[in-house]
Amino acid sequence: MHASASSRAKRFIDIVGALVGLGITAIIAIPVAIASCISDPGGIFYSQIRCGYKGKPFRIWKFRSMVRDADQKKHLVQNQASGFIFKNENDPRITRIGRFLRRTSLDELPQFWNVLKGDMSLVGTRPPTPDEVARYNPHHWRRLDVKPGLTGEWQVNGRSTVKNFEDIVDMDLQYQDKWSVTYDLQLILKTILVVVKGSGAC
Repeated sequence: MHASASSRAKRFIDIVGALVGLGITAIIAIPVAIASCISDPGGIFYSQIRCGYKGKPFRIWKFRSMVRDADQKKHLVQNQASGFIFKNENDPRITRIGRFLRRTSLDELPQFWNVLKGDMSLVGTRPPTPDEVARYNPHHWRRLDVKPGLTGEWQVNGRSTVKNFEDIVDMDLQYQDKWSVTYDLQLILKTILVVVKGSGAC
């Protein structure tokens, strides 16, 4: 077991951060709901099954940034990434308000609920989808030795500009090697700076 998975200090920071984050989410939700209805009528939230600690599946939540039937249209969009991830900088399924939400990372705010529940941490690895995990090679499974995070190494060192899955794996494993509560706090501060600057956002 990785030390971060049983750290009480890390869990305490997660709970405090999640409560603050959910307060911000509640305030943001109203204007996001109005803008979303104007841009593309439908639900404000989007959920998807992801794999967490040791591969345990959980339902992740985001503000919806794509058209309602985006999952059914995924096969129509070219994957610009390499490996077991899917990325397209100009994905036509993204709505007008969705591009703003992604650029500002506001679409991620509902994940504070996942952090509060314990499915995720404020800082960790990128949460993969079950179809990605199904194709993992043995060394990829090490990514799942820690909880997935709302932010992490790959988010502060490139975010959407990182398009090679093996690079993401390397960053995730570097995080595990460097981990400490202090390092988590450093990554949280770096994330705030990256989001404010809009660096590497979709």
